[in-house]
Amino acid sequence: MTKSELIANRLREVLLNGTWIANTNYKQQIESLTWQQANQKIETLNTIAVLTYHINYYLAGVLNVFMVGKLEIKDKFSFDMPPITSETDWKNLINEFLVNAEKLTLEVEKMDDQKLDEIFVDQKYGTYSRNIEGIIEHSYYHLGQISLIKKLIIENNK
Repeated sequence: MTKSELIANRLREVLLNGTWIANTNYKQQIESLTWQQANQKIETLNTIAVLTYHINYYLAGVLNVFMVGKLEIKDKFSFDMPPITSETDWKNLINEFLVNAEKLTLEVEKMDDQKLDEIFVDQKYGTYSRNIEGIIEHSYYHLGQISLIKKLIIENNK
């Protein structure tokens, strides 16, 4: 198995279908929620919808680099989610997230080791490999939050 295939598998584990490290993944956590649950605020924590949007923002931004070579996202906008006011809005966000996750893993899987070691847009961002690994780590961080928030929502709604 190539390095890119290994990294793509790690992306799939956290985003789409794995249970090895966290015993869950984004798809499993978010697909079972209603739009009201996804928007439910627990004290000062971000909502699950906002965290889903946040990770998807980075998936889409990195995909854009892979496809057209431009980094057009800015960290300061990564939590600027449009309002989710219906089940359709929530399902659209989930679908966009899942499509971007699958596209990203497929693109990573196709990379050769040389590409993984190339500079990602600008020297200050490091290599492609470093950025992809960063997405994995960032995703696990917020997956933990989503899992805990979901437990709180379910407990509060009993």
